[in-house]
Amino acid sequence: MWYRAVGFLVTLTLSILAAPLAAAAQPPTKVYRIGRLSWGSPLPESGPNLRAFRQGLRDLGYVEGQNLVIEDHYAEGSQERLADLAAELIRLQVDVIVPVGAPAIYAATQATTTIPIVIVTSVDPIGAGLAVSLARPGGNITGISARVLELNGKLLELLKEAVPQVSRVAVLRDPDTRAAADSFQGAKMAAQALGVKLQSLEVRGPDEFESAFAAATREGAGALLMLPAILFERNERRLAALAVKHRLPAMFWRRHFAEAGGLMAYGPRGSDLWQRAAALVDKILKGAKPGDLPMEQPLKFEFVINLKTAEALSLTLPPHLLIFADEVIR
Repeated sequence: MWYRAVGFLVTLTLSILAAPLAAAAQPPTKVYRIGRLSWGSPLPESGPNLRAFRQGLRDLGYVEGQNLVIEDHYAEGSQERLADLAAELIRLQVDVIVPVGAPAIYAATQATTTIPIVIVTSVDPIGAGLAVSLARPGGNITGISARVLELNGKLLELLKEAVPQVSRVAVLRDPDTRAAADSFQGAKMAAQALGVKLQSLEVRGPDEFESAFAAATREGAGALLMLPAILFERNERRLAALAVKHRLPAMFWRRHFAEAGGLMAYGPRGSDLWQRAAALVDKILKGAKPGDLPMEQPLKFEFVINLKTAEALSLTLPPHLLIFADEVIR
């Protein structure tokens, strides 16, 4: 029996000695680097879109600090800084660039034609020269085309339901935004069908907001529609306050506008878009070519009403509109 005991001890000893060698032989965990390039300022980690993107990556098995590093770069609204930050991400040799905001998208596409880029955009990617087609975008780009030109009819329709007597709607737009002309043209077509006249208010900076709202009031506008623009997204709280000040029921396409005090918002659900962007990043990290991945479009939309703002405007909303809303802020 003694030889069995000796054999067991020898086997145990060899196993213990071999364990470190086996561990050393394991290939190191691949650490992926994602570069987030943002036109704006840093948001709290609780920001819904950023949280959705990170959660989407976690659900797919990516853990920051273990197999994932996210390089967050913020331009703070500076075009010059944006180009420098894009170049910095290329020097860091990130695996994928995820730009946030139209200026960041264009900065990234100008900086590299080889590093994969995953975008979430409200502009027409084909018209803007970002993609050859939605089915096969080509080059180093794919993403989500949350194009809202087709939503203008729905936005005006909801505005008309909220204010049935309205006959003139002011349209706030930034003419320097790509696809601004197409967007306004789409709004005009929808307005004709609804029997509403539009008043175009072109603004290029925050210093023009006050005069634009004054012009809307002076010319008898009964409501306000804001077309997508980075300028407006960065000033949602101020625009919401100006709309209340000038007694204008206002509609926008991002839920954050209603959360900031605007009357209503209807558009793609941002958290869903960014979770799907995370899924596209995962496919690329696993070897897919971005240009071969179809650009996806929004599947989930949300309608948010701020009832506090309606009360501030002395506006009684139709009950069916409140029932239709995904969320009512009270």
